[in-house]
Amino acid sequence: RHICDLYVNALRCYQAGRLIICVDEKTGMQILQRKYPTHRAQPGQPEKREHEYIRHGVRALLASFVVPTGQVLWNCGVTRTSEDFVAHLQAVVTQLPPMARYDWVLDNLNTHWSLEVCRLVASWCDVPFAAKDLACGAHRRAFLSDPTQRHIFHFTPTHGSWLNQVELWFSVLARRFLKRGDFCSGEDFETQL
Repeated sequence: RHICDLYVNALRCYQAGRLIICVDEKTGMQILQRKYPTHRAQPGQPEKREHEYIRHGVRALLASFVVPTGQVLWNCGVTRTSEDFVAHLQAVVTQLPPMARYDWVLDNLNTHWSLEVCRLVASWCDVPFAAKDLACGAHRRAFLSDPTQRHIFHFTPTHGSWLNQVELWFSVLARRFLKRGDFCSGEDFETQL
């Protein structure tokens, strides 16, 4: 209910200086090159896509969906470590408008509440960072969810990651881009993305 209330009030919050952002990752995106060209649909003929392919590795996509504006900010790489997540958050914040408060919706993946993320949020919020006080995950999630800070993390319930609105964008991406894709390299994949 809490996360749904954020979405319902996203535009009102935005007008009041509060921005709601959904963050998640799509991992294991295969970079496939069709062995033979796809035959486009013709009148009375469906598209014929070759099932044989050549693999060119995988990519992990970190994406942030700005709820009131629909803007999607993303980073693509070969890993999805805590360092990758921190780098993504830093890149996103530099592209967002200055606001009084930022509300981040994310699932409970351990990279989302790592010590590195806590260090970053502490620096953003100008609050002391004491690693010894954040030794366990529960303490880190509580620190990141502190409603008195400028950047607040809202974690979806267990088995409720579907509440994260960036998942809707991932679904469209999978249907329109990944499923139909034909990429000759990792660089080609990122350029087309």
